[in-house]
Amino acid sequence: MRIRIARIMFVACLGLFGAFPARPETTETTAYPSLQAAIDANPGKVVYVPPGDYVIDKALRITEDNTGLCGYGRVIQIDPAEHIVEIWRAGAEVAGVRIVNLTLTRTDGAQETHCHGILANNCVDLDITGVRVIDNWSNAGNIRLQQCRTSSVRGCTVTNYKRIAVDDRTESDLYGYAFRVIDGTGILVTQSTGIMVQENRVVERRLFPTQDVKDRHQLGQFTDGKRPMKKGPLAPRGTYANNWHQGSAIVVTSPEETDQILVTGNYIENAAQGIDIHADHLTCSQNVIKYAFIGIKCMHGARNVIISGNNISHYDLWGIVMIPGTASHPAEAATEEHAARGANYTRGNIIANNILSDFGFGHEYYNWVEGTGRAISLESGQLPENPIMADVLIQGNIVYDTCKEGVLENGVPVAGTPRYEFAVYITPEPRPQNLHFANNIFHPGSEGVSNLPLTP
Repeated sequence: MRIRIARIMFVACLGLFGAFPARPETTETTAYPSLQAAIDANPGKVVYVPPGDYVIDKALRITEDNTGLCGYGRVIQIDPAEHIVEIWRAGAEVAGVRIVNLTLTRTDGAQETHCHGILANNCVDLDITGVRVIDNWSNAGNIRLQQCRTSSVRGCTVTNYKRIAVDDRTESDLYGYAFRVIDGTGILVTQSTGIMVQENRVVERRLFPTQDVKDRHQLGQFTDGKRPMKKGPLAPRGTYANNWHQGSAIVVTSPEETDQILVTGNYIENAAQGIDIHADHLTCSQNVIKYAFIGIKCMHGARNVIISGNNISHYDLWGIVMIPGTASHPAEAATEEHAARGANYTRGNIIANNILSDFGFGHEYYNWVEGTGRAISLESGQLPENPIMADVLIQGNIVYDTCKEGVLENGVPVAGTPRYEFAVYITPEPRPQNLHFANNIFHPGSEGVSNLPLTP
């Protein structure tokens, strides 16, 4: 497809966070037949994309070091089977790529996809700043970094990223079923080290987990998968799975591979899970999470993680949950199933100075109303062989019962009871070890402050 494009210039983006001058003093390029042609003609340079709409039917591919795109133009993908931007080079790292200030979106009728807004693979010193990804309704990460090093996603906006999908777990012996879900992830980091995810906004304004949406799309109902259904030990009983709201605003995953991560200052609204952590040496701080059924989840052997200074409200199941997960294990010699591997423990973590409020005032409290709600949940592994969680410091947190102030019903305040069972829940057997509580304010839930004594 030949596409008419406004004047495109290449500039070295200058200033803080990759900002560029309004009138760059550089040599103008001639008009190119496509954005891809401009990228290919200027390896090692940053192509300036002026304001305007740029329609594409193939993903924009960046394969050369120090190449990039910056500008206030809007890139519109018309093929739902294509990503919008891909950054990777077969067999080698791509270094120093920058994507700054662009808007990436899809045309009407092509928003629903299984593809990414930005897919960055095997990159080092990648900088994605000020980018807007809008209406990429995908069960894949809208901005995905995989196998990247010392890279950042800063000041970006992801809006309307969810879709109706099938979560197919039939190939897993632990699950063995497929079911209908709302799915979607805003920012996804996998197999990566030294990554900063800072001051982004991830907001869903289109698809909400209401009772009407659940009924209309038969969410939670089992359906056909790649293999016939053969339920595993972690499958729900019956023909319905109530965890039909899948995905997260921000996910940092790949246990035992992803390490040294900073997730800070992000604003999240209307997520399934606000922030999902399966990594080591990660700091999750100063994030605002509003409307989610889980605020922050930390599991699968996440070790030396700091969860601090976050403000979580309008959540319906857990505010902060920490659990070893199926991927945790002790150090093991080589077997037929795997090579020799070191320990993967959920241990040595901190939960400090977080505020959790407005429990049960999210969009899907009706889905979890059977008394399972806990503001902070500290649990044992999903499987008997998972190592017990240990050495966690819980201090300076506030669990605030909004209901005690009265709940408005038809404009009239009515005395309410807590919508969570416990402010803190600890698995009784096998019990996590060496938990230390200090200087917290925990408003009692319907069953009390905690199911077990909280030791200093």
